[in-house]
Amino acid sequence: MQPARPASGGGTIGVPWYLPVVLLASLCVIVGVMWDISWHSTIGRDTFWTPAHMAIYLGGVLAGLACGWLVLTTSFGSTAAHGETVRFWRVFHAPLGAWVCIWGTFAMLTSAPFDNWWHNAYGLDVEILSPPHTVLALGIAAIQCGAMLMALAWQNRAIGDRRSLGRLYLLGAGLLLLLVATVATEYTQRWDMHQSLFYKVSAGAFLFFLVSAARASISRWPATTAALVYTALTVLMLLFLPLFEGRPLLGPIYVAVDHFVPPDFPILIVVPAFCIDLLMQRVRGRDWILAAVIGVTFVAVFLAVQWPFADFLMTPWARNRFFVSAEMQYSISPVMQARWYRLNPPDNLAFGLPVAAAIGFVSTRCGLWWGNWMSRVQR
Repeated sequence: MQPARPASGGGTIGVPWYLPVVLLASLCVIVGVMWDISWHSTIGRDTFWTPAHMAIYLGGVLAGLACGWLVLTTSFGSTAAHGETVRFWRVFHAPLGAWVCIWGTFAMLTSAPFDNWWHNAYGLDVEILSPPHTVLALGIAAIQCGAMLMALAWQNRAIGDRRSLGRLYLLGAGLLLLLVATVATEYTQRWDMHQSLFYKVSAGAFLFFLVSAARASISRWPATTAALVYTALTVLMLLFLPLFEGRPLLGPIYVAVDHFVPPDFPILIVVPAFCIDLLMQRVRGRDWILAAVIGVTFVAVFLAVQWPFADFLMTPWARNRFFVSAEMQYSISPVMQARWYRLNPPDNLAFGLPVAAAIGFVSTRCGLWWGNWMSRVQR
């Protein structure tokens, strides 16, 4: 069984079977992650065998099995495709992205017993990035990066209409951006949107992935598309999760909860992402200058849209099913409840925002380097 090969003429290029499978696995994983966070916020950690955990690891196993089958069929089938693969142990052949996905699956499966032991030994996680969660996040990111690399390899080799491959690649980029946003949640909460740390973390975390995805893409609006995937999936989850009943099973319980607590409304990353696309269309061949311009523009535009939006999220107008600013997890203490609608005061922005722009410059320049490499991937 050999995957479809890129078209050599001007026709539409067939999508290889494993790309939709791995992207479906990535979607299953990230939905499971958001569901799991909601589960912890609503019910607590009642058992390791929650449906949310099963969705996460099902996605990991599905990606591993699909790529494992691809390795076997490529290695022991026709040798015609071996020139477009990466060899491992002299016998096994597969696209580079498949090897990255397989590594990600092993990392995810390793994190499962590690996470279970960690909770049994230390109780609930105080932070998102506990050691087992870090291993899990690296595994998830590897699966999403692997899917992107496989789509890029076909896109970069193909001759003809490559738009379907380009869309699949940007779907993977959007899922990866959503993972990054989830990992950075502790530093991007709405109470901190008037502080410089929020903009420093956003510039460092998001710019690398937006810019690298955009540089390797054949789309006209790649950063905007990836940001829209992040925004749309987050909004769907915040609308969908509260439809289901859920009650706390682990104390202390400070808030009466009777439905699943949704994620926060997505940050407005789509606006600076649109500006990134515009700049990358107009500033060509001067990556150092482009990095500097994007770093400054990102912070300025993001500040212009997110600062007033943070004020809006604290008003009664945002206390509804769409903006969900009134939703509290069951463990929110009375002290935190008393200041739920108050932003933390601005810190030294005159120093902090230039630092954020400098971080954005470094993140963008690294993203351009990485994107340049990805744009040449053909295996």
